[in-house]
Amino acid sequence: MVKRPGAAVLAGGALLALIAPAGSASADETFPRAVSGGYATWTTGSAELDGVTLTAARPAVQGSANLTSFPATGGGTDPATGAADIDLGGMLRLDGSTGQPLVLGTLRLSLDGDDGTLRTRTAVDGRARDLALAALETDGAAVAVRSGGVTWTGLRATLTDEGAELLSAWSGAEFAAGDGLGVLDVTVGTGSGTPVETPEPTPTAESPTAEPGAGQPESRPSTATSAKPNATVTHPDLTAGGEQTVTGTGFEPGAVVLVAIDGDTRYQAVADDKGRVERAFPVYATSEAGAHTVELYSPTGEQPGASAQFTVAEPDFASR
Repeated sequence: MVKRPGAAVLAGGALLALIAPAGSASADETFPRAVSGGYATWTTGSAELDGVTLTAARPAVQGSANLTSFPATGGGTDPATGAADIDLGGMLRLDGSTGQPLVLGTLRLSLDGDDGTLRTRTAVDGRARDLALAALETDGAAVAVRSGGVTWTGLRATLTDEGAELLSAWSGAEFAAGDGLGVLDVTVGTGSGTPVETPEPTPTAESPTAEPGAGQPESRPSTATSAKPNATVTHPDLTAGGEQTVTGTGFEPGAVVLVAIDGDTRYQAVADDKGRVERAFPVYATSEAGAHTVELYSPTGEQPGASAQFTVAEPDFASR
């Protein structure tokens, strides 16, 4: 299917289109040291993200006191200047009053010594978006350089114009650039010395006696895990310019499911209490004739995905 200009093209069948790096920071040769492990902790206050519930997905870990820990999976640093680009593992799920969650993945932290940015990728309105979610204030933050790593403490995060527009459009509430998003503390290894390991966060109050892995969001009870996810389309054959609907079954009830058409992640859906999802999407008049694939998959990778094919015929202009 012909992609619209500006749509992010994501590899079909990839494990997680929203957490596949958009360009790994570790490949950036401008940094003298590569990131060798580490983590970022993000703490939000009760007044921040008012009306929005934040849940972390593995390998990120959600702890107590509104703290979430993200492992550093790659990147580069310059300990002499305090500059860094750091890829963070895991995803964030935001839930609000609309009932439609917002999934944020491909988290990337960039610091240039004077300021910083937290970037993310999400699927909204039929296309994948890569945007700057938050600005990071380094003024007043502490930087500690060691032989084997660097730590930044007290990086205050505030919404960017892009981030405020995204949250406002998604939630229906009013967010503005400059609204607080909490504080980040970051510790990474710099390719020498003892590797930095992600600490075990304190278990949440709801699960004080949890076993190893405590702090992870509690799994929802499932009535669909015994079945492998399956996908079907309403129209096995249709004409370009029409509308198609994909239906999926066998997903975790309440799970976020991403919808990719020919490898291009465009939509999110939420499985109902029976593990079923449904999403309609346009088949553009510019679509190429032939076979096309629609894929349903979990952004956390904890469940296998499912796909279905359909065939597109060129519009019959002569009959009009």
